[in-house]
Formats: sequence, C-alpha cells, structure tokens
Amino acid sequence: MNEAPLEPFLSAYRHLTPPIPISFFTRKPFLISCRSSTLQSPNSLTVTLLLLTCTTKSIPPTFLCDTRERKPSLPVDEEADVFGIPPPTASLSDELKLAILPHKLPLGYSPRMASDEIYPPIGAACLRFQKELAQYMTYDIGGECPMDDVFAQTLLLKGCEPLPRRRCHPKSPIGYVEPTPFPDSLWATPPDTSIIWDPYTCKSYQCLIDRKNFPGTVDCKDCFDLQGREKRRWLYDRGLDYRLDQVLQTKPAGSIRIGLDIGGGSGTFAARMRERNITIITSSKNLDGPFNSFIASRGLIPIHIPDAMLEFALYDIHRVLRPGGLFWLDHFFCQGPQLNQTYAPMFDRIGFTKLRWNVGKKVDRGVNKNEWYLSALLQKPMT
Repeated sequence: MNEAPLEPFLSAYRHLTPPIPISFFTRKPFLISCRSSTLQSPNSLTVTLLLLTCTTKSIPPTFLCDTRERKPSLPVDEEADVFGIPPPTASLSDELKLAILPHKLPLGYSPRMASDEIYPPIGAACLRFQKELAQYMTYDIGGECPMDDVFAQTLLLKGCEPLPRRRCHPKSPIGYVEPTPFPDSLWATPPDTSIIWDPYTCKSYQCLIDRKNFPGTVDCKDCFDLQGREKRRWLYDRGLDYRLDQVLQTKPAGSIRIGLDIGGGSGTFAARMRERNITIITSSKNLDGPFNSFIASRGLIPIHIPDAMLEFALYDIHRVLRPGGLFWLDHFFCQGPQLNQTYAPMFDRIGFTKLRWNVGKKVDRGVNKNEWYLSALLQKPMT
C-alpha cells in the first residue's frame, strides 16, 4: 500500500472548530424549542420558529456543558498527540486518499479561495479512527454500497462527521410503493416496502409501533405510533406542556414562517406546524429506527445536524434567530444541582429573555432521584 503524506490535510483542519452547520437559517429563524423525546441528554431546536427537542438517552454526551478548567493552547506537535491525529505518512487506500486528501482546482489558482486546491469536507475526528475509516471506504466503486448504516452512525456519534463521500449506490427496496399523497401522509404510516430494514432491529413499521408495549429503554419509544400520544402532542397547555397555538399567539399572525426542530423524533412537531402553513426542517438520527425516512414519507424535510457542546449549540441558536425570535425548550432533562448551578445561568449568560419558565420533577425512573424537567419559552432580544 502506498504511503501518502497527511500533513497538508492535517494542517488545514488542526486549528478548526467547525460550527453547527445551520448558517443557512441566519436571520431567518423565529422560534426554537427543545423536547426530551429524541436526544441522549438535553437538546433539540426550531428556527423563525426554532424547536429544541431533548431526551435522556438520545443526545450524545458532547451536548453537555463542559465546565472543567481549560488548558492553554498546545503547540502543533503536542496537539497532534492530544487529538490522536496520525503521523503525516499514514498508509491510506487509494479510495481513502481520493476522499480526504486535497484536489487540485481544474482551472488552477483561485484568487477567491487564495489557493489552487480544495480539501474535501470531512470531520477532523475521523482521523482518530483510521482503521474504521478504511473499513467504511472499502466497497465496489460504482456498485452497491455496503449495508453499514449502523457502523456509519457509530462513526458519526464519535464525532467523525461529515463522513467521507463514497462512489456507490444505495440498496433499493424490493417492491417499492409510492408514498401516501399529501396531506394524508402527515398522519399515515408508510408502507414497509418504502425502506431497507437491514440496519434495524425491527423489520416493519408495525414492530416499531408495538415496541411501546414491551419492557426496555428505547429512544422515542412510541413516536412511530401516529394514532397514539403523537397525535395529542402540543395540543394542550398544562405545566411543562405548552400548547402550540398559544406559543404562536405570542407573535403577530403570519410572522412565524420557518423553523428548525433539532432532535425532532419522527417529525410530529413539523407535521403540526405544516398544518398551520409553517415549514419546519426536522433534525433526527436513525437510532435503531428509520427516523429520517419516516419523516420524509410524511411529506416533511429531515436533516442531520452534528452534535456540539451545549453552550456552543445555544449560542448558534441565538445567532440564527432573528431579533424577537423564539426558542422553545420542551422537557429539557437535567439533574437537580445542574438546573440552578449550570443551565439557568447559562441561558441568562447567552442573553435570552424568559417569556415562560416551568420546572417539574421527573419521576419515571423513581421519585427518589433528583431529576428534573425544564420547559421554557425564550426570546432573542430585539436589540
């Protein structure tokens, strides 16, 4: 196997900390909300309406606020050791070289880019997992992609995102059936033949619907049952639960038009907003379930947004909201001491104005545990 220098690639990424890629909503969002039903710790979002959805088991640990004392910057050679970056002469397959090493621009030097080459987008953390990366990039060029969705998801959760692009075709479902026409699709279960079930424990949508009846902890356990609890969400206002129409009434009619729901489970928030002529893009992860395919089958728009430290994510939320935009935090889960010592000061520090703020004890894992939910309606100041 040929040796390929990684130094040009590494030097381009070594000092970069990429932001959550939601800049396409800049100055457009109006509301953000967070629920506790689809992420591993507390967190999710929405834009001109921004919804942040959270759970105790779906948000990766990177969403948690790191309050440890930070060390000063290290020299470049020491950083390479800290971040597990491979030596500059690491052995790479030809396909991996093509995916991650720089490419010369076809027309030569570009004054706009101040360079004659371009670096493919790939997460810097990917460099820590050379063996896994080599496995991911092993396939028949022009053929069918390996059924490695779970493996790819694992790499993403480790921070290896974006993954390198591949030159292969996804497997197609046998007996594919066209989706239910809109608007009936908003509350219809898609045909089983609409997706490939190989990566998932369940092999049908009925299995996903039924798993709410079985013991065990599963993220978004009942969110594929569109005729159950999903059908009633955000329709009533009681304590931690905010009624959707009541939140919308905090702004002039028609002023909330677009939004982003981060950690949006099966897309029900977006469905409710679509019924009100508001477009929501839903961020979700395929954690042992075809969440993104399910959202798309409902006639809604799924998207994947990388994980980030919670405070950085909240500043991104503040950045993309327009003045007067709303951040709806829905059932944000935390430990008792964290509520007043970490999270309340964090929201104040970022600069949100509190329109509503409700706290309630979380008792599903036992009344003796000091666990709490927070629901809040926050606003970005006008100035």
